[in-house]
Amino acid sequence: MMRCAVAIAGLTFVVSAVSPALAEAEDRYAVIVSGVSASEKFAESQKTWVSALRATLQKGFASADHVTVLSEDGAAGSTATRENVTRTLAALKARLTADDILLVVLIGHGTHDGVVAKFNLVGPDMDSGEWKAALDGNPARLVFVNTTSASFQFVPALAGKNRIVIAATESAAQKYTTVFPQYFIEALDQAAKADNDKNGRLSVWEAFTYAGQAVKQDFDQKGTLVTERSILDDGASGVLAKTTFLDQPPAATSANAAIAGLEKRRITIEAEIEQLKNRKGQLPAGQYEEELERLAIELARISAQIRSAK
Repeated sequence: MMRCAVAIAGLTFVVSAVSPALAEAEDRYAVIVSGVSASEKFAESQKTWVSALRATLQKGFASADHVTVLSEDGAAGSTATRENVTRTLAALKARLTADDILLVVLIGHGTHDGVVAKFNLVGPDMDSGEWKAALDGNPARLVFVNTTSASFQFVPALAGKNRIVIAATESAAQKYTTVFPQYFIEALDQAAKADNDKNGRLSVWEAFTYAGQAVKQDFDQKGTLVTERSILDDGASGVLAKTTFLDQPPAATSANAAIAGLEKRRITIEAEIEQLKNRKGQLPAGQYEEELERLAIELARISAQIRSAK
C-alpha cells in the first residue's frame, strides 16, 4: 500500500484500498499533550484550547476516564514531560486492542533545527523519532495530530498502516506560532458545521479540512501571507480519514437498534464509495459508473429508512 501526504491546497491521491470494516472502533482513548507555552500570552491561549478540547472530547469522543491531559502546569504525574508522555503511552499500549482508536493531540510549540523536528516539553523535548518509538507497537488505530509549528516531519516519521497523521505545517519554513489548533478544536466542538457531507458524523478528514480552510480564511482576513498549511497522511489516499470518526458511533447515539444498524451500514457504504473513487482509473469503461450508481442507490435507500425510522 502506498502512502501520500494530503495538503489542503490539494495533491493527487495515490490509489489504494481500505476495508469498510475500518468505519468504527470498539473503544476510544485520547491523550492531549500541552507543552511549554514560552510566553504568558500564549499560555492563556494554550490553556483555553486544552480546556475546550478536553471538554469536547469527553462530550462526544470518549468517556472522561479515557481522556488524559498532560500539561505544563500539571501535577507531578500529569506534567508534560518526556517521562510522563512515554509512561502514559506505554500504559495505553497495554490495554488497547486492534478495534480501538487512540487520538493523540499535541498543543504548544515545535522546532526544527534543519535535521530533526521536536515538540517542546517540560524538560527534555521529544523529537519525531522518539514519538514514533513511544507509539510503535500500539495495536489501535492511531489518529495523531501535531498542531504546532515545524511539525511537518512528524508526518513521514509516524505514518504507517492503520494510522492517520496530521501536522499543522508542511515545511520547515513554516516555523511561526500556529492557529491550526484553534480551528481543529472548533471543528470538533461545532461538528454539525464541519460535517461537510451532512451525514450526522464528523470524520477526521472533515475536521482536518475544516481547520485548514479556516486557517486560510484567518490569514486572508488579516491580509498577511499564509505561514501554515496543514497536511494529512493516512496511508490510504484519504479513505481511512474519511471513515474514522471523532464522535460517538451510531450505537452509542441511538437507543433504536434498527437505526443503529442502518447507520453502521451507511458508514460502510460511504467507505466503499470512497474506495471506488480511488479505483476509478483502474476500472474498465462503464464499470465505475455502474458500481457508483449501485452504491448511491443503496445509500439513498438506507438514508431514507433512517429518516423514516426516527
